[in-house]
Amino acid sequence: MKQTLEFLLQSALETLKKQGVIDPGIQPAIHIERTRDASHGDFATNLALSLAKPAKQNPRQLAERIVACLPVIPLVTRVEIAGPGFINFFIDPASQFEIVRHILDGGASFGLGTAGAGKRILVEFVSANPTGPLHVGHGRGAAYGSAVADLLEAVGFEVEREYYVNDAGRQMDILTTSIWLRYLEICGEVVPFPSNGYRGEYVRDIASNLHKIVGNDLRHPVELVLEDIPADEHHGGDKEKHIDALIDRAKTLLGSEQYELVFTAGVDEILTDIRDDLHEFGISYQHWFSERSLMDDSSIQQALQHLDQAGYLYQDGGATWFASSRLGDEKDRVVVRDNGQSTYFASDIAYHMNKLDRGFDRIIDIWGADHHGYIPRVKAAIQALGADDAKLDVLLVQFAVLYRGDEKVQMSTRSGEFVTLRQLRNEVGKDACRFFYVMRKSEQHMDFDLKLATAKTNENPVYYVQYAHARICSVFRQLDEKGRTRNIHLGMEGLALLTEDHESALLVTLSKYPEVLEKAAMQYEPHQLISYLRELAYQFHSYYNAHPFLVDDDTLCNARLNLIAAVRQVLANALQLLNIHHPEAM
Repeated sequence: MKQTLEFLLQSALETLKKQGVIDPGIQPAIHIERTRDASHGDFATNLALSLAKPAKQNPRQLAERIVACLPVIPLVTRVEIAGPGFINFFIDPASQFEIVRHILDGGASFGLGTAGAGKRILVEFVSANPTGPLHVGHGRGAAYGSAVADLLEAVGFEVEREYYVNDAGRQMDILTTSIWLRYLEICGEVVPFPSNGYRGEYVRDIASNLHKIVGNDLRHPVELVLEDIPADEHHGGDKEKHIDALIDRAKTLLGSEQYELVFTAGVDEILTDIRDDLHEFGISYQHWFSERSLMDDSSIQQALQHLDQAGYLYQDGGATWFASSRLGDEKDRVVVRDNGQSTYFASDIAYHMNKLDRGFDRIIDIWGADHHGYIPRVKAAIQALGADDAKLDVLLVQFAVLYRGDEKVQMSTRSGEFVTLRQLRNEVGKDACRFFYVMRKSEQHMDFDLKLATAKTNENPVYYVQYAHARICSVFRQLDEKGRTRNIHLGMEGLALLTEDHESALLVTLSKYPEVLEKAAMQYEPHQLISYLRELAYQFHSYYNAHPFLVDDDTLCNARLNLIAAVRQVLANALQLLNIHHPEAM
């Protein structure tokens, strides 16, 4: 319906341009909203008000001219001008039934749009350091990023999904050293494990697998490993200096080739685990982008050269600084330390330069909410590279907090005390995980209620929505059991018999689906689709409880069957978009 009204308004504007009333160069955005008050019609637009200033006309007079040029169609029974220039549309009540035909004809493609047609968009999400398994906090970013990407694809964008693998830097060195120390334990060395090492059982598993491959080839006596190493914090020392010294010792004793062997054993096994986890969670990527590749192909040096040539780099205290404060950041940032090593931020600058060079119309980064302060410096870098920082949208996701009863579960990958995404999925199921994770705005705090997520009651929202779909399927099974046959054509002819309040409410909600889908996609808010599903399920369950469907009157029966078949189709389409199962029986 909104598309039809947009077409009428666009046609009126073209007529006014030909008449010389509006400059041909003016291309206003046409916004149409459903009215909240039925006395104001069914739909309204503020087009005349938004167009008045560039057109240099009184908004109400301009509204009158727009209305006068609108093509006449039976669908629109009346058009009124309200207030300073709002245009209200009154729609023929009989047209409400057409939505049933559109849904059943469209099937699985109903609701899909073209708002993003011809545009390429990159969505980078999760991108957790490959230092351990994905935990329940990462799960929310995974579900949210996947839903955003799928929604954008549903409205016509060409979407590429990317995982940025942070396989360089100090955390990877800590992981590698942690694996080697566990390996030494397997070899029989008694090694005091550093307080700042990675302690998870998965580290022992990687070390064990490594030992099966290389035997004792990487073994060194613990006395040599710990010689002159600064004390750890539980011995009154500095844990950071302690782990850094162990990293240097590992690199010295193993040499570059053997150190790389331990590194590769760790990152490969963890990345394989992450890939499997995400695949089972319903997520696949077109690209897995390695941070190390930016170093190997000199991308970091090239990015810094661009910044230097643009006049944004300077030297201070032996380090190289990016003058990001000149471009909106709160302070300047180090890109090369005084020891000659590039920083994480330098890698991020090179990575975003790579994204821009690939020619995407938009770039979406999905980060944890704790990275909020990182946005201005990345935007500054994009500007300094000579690109439009408006191409980048950074979406923030609060980590979900898991509770077992009243006890909050810790999620530290360093300590090893965390609940993995795999454990959560095994306990509550993929459907509940994905539904709960995107049930609220991504930046809102979320407590994950395990008890609710597994409950088979109406209080569990995912169960409630899925049950609506299954319940409709059960009606059609009952039809078969009674030996009756559905007559779709007869049902279409009898749609005018659907006069109950529950039926009218369902027809209105069904007609909103394409609008909700497009809005959820363009605003990066999958929770809007979740809210829609809950409303549609509630309306169906209320209808189911209030009225029988398999009535004796064949025309009314088939009309109601067509209506609930349309509800089933929309439920299935929306759940499928969210990668959530739509069961036929529960």
